[in-house]
Amino acid sequence: MGYIFPCRNAGDDESPADACTVVILSRRFIAGVLATALILPAIAYPATPSDAPLSVSSTGIPGVEPPQLSPQFWIGRLRAPNRVVLDSGEITSRNALLTRLDASMHDLDVLPATLDHAQVARWVGNVSHRPGGPLFDASGQAVDSAVLDTIVANADLVNIPAQESSRFGLAVRRTDMRTFPTRLRVFSSTGDIDLDRFQESALFPGTPVAIVHESQDHQWWFVLSPTYAAWVPKQAIAEGPRSQVLDYAHRRPSLTITGATVRTTTTPEEPRVSDLQLDMGVRLPQATLPAGQTVNGQNAAASWVVLLPVRDDSGRLSLRPALLPRSADTTADALPLTRANTINQAFKFLGERYGWGDDYGTRDCSGFVSAVFASMGVVLPRNTGDQARNPVYTRLHLDEATPRNARTAAVDALEVGDLVYIPGHVMLVIGRIGGVPYVIHDIHDGKFIDANGVLQSLHLNGVVVTPLAPLQLDADRTFVDGITDIVRMLDGRPAPAAPVVLRQ
Repeated sequence: MGYIFPCRNAGDDESPADACTVVILSRRFIAGVLATALILPAIAYPATPSDAPLSVSSTGIPGVEPPQLSPQFWIGRLRAPNRVVLDSGEITSRNALLTRLDASMHDLDVLPATLDHAQVARWVGNVSHRPGGPLFDASGQAVDSAVLDTIVANADLVNIPAQESSRFGLAVRRTDMRTFPTRLRVFSSTGDIDLDRFQESALFPGTPVAIVHESQDHQWWFVLSPTYAAWVPKQAIAEGPRSQVLDYAHRRPSLTITGATVRTTTTPEEPRVSDLQLDMGVRLPQATLPAGQTVNGQNAAASWVVLLPVRDDSGRLSLRPALLPRSADTTADALPLTRANTINQAFKFLGERYGWGDDYGTRDCSGFVSAVFASMGVVLPRNTGDQARNPVYTRLHLDEATPRNARTAAVDALEVGDLVYIPGHVMLVIGRIGGVPYVIHDIHDGKFIDANGVLQSLHLNGVVVTPLAPLQLDADRTFVDGITDIVRMLDGRPAPAAPVVLRQ
């Protein structure tokens, strides 16, 4: 005997026609699900259609027509798209809880005044371990083992002191975070020079960091940011007193970047704050100035005045006013957490080049969703594995023992704003057409099986809209087969205590 989930209230998601289709599940499966109250809400959508291949449209992507590349196409299908899911106080509480519970996060506010050797060695060693396989440089030449020896030695793990005082700084520009203190780009094969295996992430202007170690050549610092730890060039960090650094992020009023990127006004009078790239989700304190005040040679009346960190010749921190045109895509504090804002913010990146580890001045899949939610004040861990284990939003975990009918039910229950994880990748659900859920994601490749049954690569290499179901991990497994976790970001219920695991 099966059980039928009741029709959902067609209030917050798709049209009423989509709202009253049911999902029938086995008694055994339902018993397992109902053993916990933390299951993702059973939102019933039309059953997923057959596995017949979707036709390739003028976009070159199966199942995607040009109208679907507009955020309004998806927002217009929603009921109450502007309903606020969590207010700013609730978001702040969850951010604090995430920092406390997630081992990948770093709470700089509680970092001890003195760091011991073992802790610093763990931080550095977790990132800077010698690669095991062959590596190639940008010209396709194998990286010599002697070159790797020099790079590994520059991390200087052998000279980490027994104890050292905590030091702090602010990032003064966008900069790469690296596996080792080197700018050498290395790749696992000669055919793909996009995935630099020494590229970890990026820091953004105003990000606070703890400086915990220095390279042998004294050109790099190993730093802890709130969401990541890796090597950065010293020139990208201005060192300052702990109180000044940690206070910077809490200063109000503030301005949050809501465009994919904006740039500060060009100003020859103060080159250190001139034409800086500011990415979505970056929050900067605003400066209050008298009316008619000139900033860096320009009247500030038509601009926002923000305070940016700068580095003097000795590497010390100070704050300087910089201008952002009022026409720039920004908001005070943060955008409300709504379905409409989630879709709108995601589509601002549509077509942006994929950047592994936030390379190329862009971002990768986890960087993409982090930026989208950061514009609404929500903090996410940096990497997909840590995001997928998110302890403060409702999470559904699937593993190898999860039966196919349970996977199908989980896909049928996807809601707008859900984050769907497969190994090494994350997708953001934006709605569905018929029974097919659609996602926007920042993806390097992307495969599907064509009408002749042949596995084809789409070479997407950027932020794109795709249906979920036709995407293939390989010739035998679909993305649906590979789903490990679904995290419901637009969920106003209390933070969960543990994930739900679907098993037979």
